[in-house]
Amino acid sequence: MTSKPTLLITNDDGINAPGIRALIEVMAEIGNVIVVAPDSPQSAMGHAITINNTLYLNKVSTEDAHIIEYSCSGTPVDCVKLAVNEILKKKPDLCVSGINHGSNSSINVIYSGTMSAAVEAGIEGIPAIGFSLLDYRWDADFEVIKPFIKKIALEVLAQKLPKDTVLNVNFPKLSKEEIKGIKICRQAKAIWMEKFDKRQTPYGKDYYWLTGEFVNQDKGEDTDEWALSNGYISIVPVQFDLTAHHTIAQLNTWNL
Repeated sequence: MTSKPTLLITNDDGINAPGIRALIEVMAEIGNVIVVAPDSPQSAMGHAITINNTLYLNKVSTEDAHIIEYSCSGTPVDCVKLAVNEILKKKPDLCVSGINHGSNSSINVIYSGTMSAAVEAGIEGIPAIGFSLLDYRWDADFEVIKPFIKKIALEVLAQKLPKDTVLNVNFPKLSKEEIKGIKICRQAKAIWMEKFDKRQTPYGKDYYWLTGEFVNQDKGEDTDEWALSNGYISIVPVQFDLTAHHTIAQLNTWNL
């Protein structure tokens, strides 16, 4: 019986994305790795689950006996559900999701498949972390952030996480020398100013491309956006209780 921790890895960019391959390399240094990841990109899927279609799992051949991989036809959340209910004999010691190609800071956490997978693990009572690098390129360089990922993962394994909390970790696109450190942050208040680019097919049928601009409305220096803009790695503790507790007393004064 091995004393190494069991580590579940997933993502939303797909099992062949460079980001998850980098994450697997780091986690393999810590424990026994189980990968269950989408067989195709599932970015911006949020917390979607598959209920009207069949789900498929395919075991992927690996050369390392300490790494077991499956590709899944579903969403990132499907991957976590299948891992917990069908693959693993007991819940893993840690679930890590990513490394996402692009930011999941601020309001992006709502749309993120990467973070939704981590949240699903948290719902299952599994300590979980979502990792993202602010570089959308497929050939993004993940080498700089690997030591930080290992450090954060080991600390979570050692310290545990507060109940019903997962971590949203975002890395700036900087060199090792330029990264100033790690900051524990709150989620910045920001929005997407969206619009649709309306076009027509050669047959005259309208279609749309979603476009938009990310607007940070938050001037605070304790936010993830501030940290990332100023050379820091941001860590935001995320909860999945969406109750607006501060409004309960006010609503209780209404004539309902």
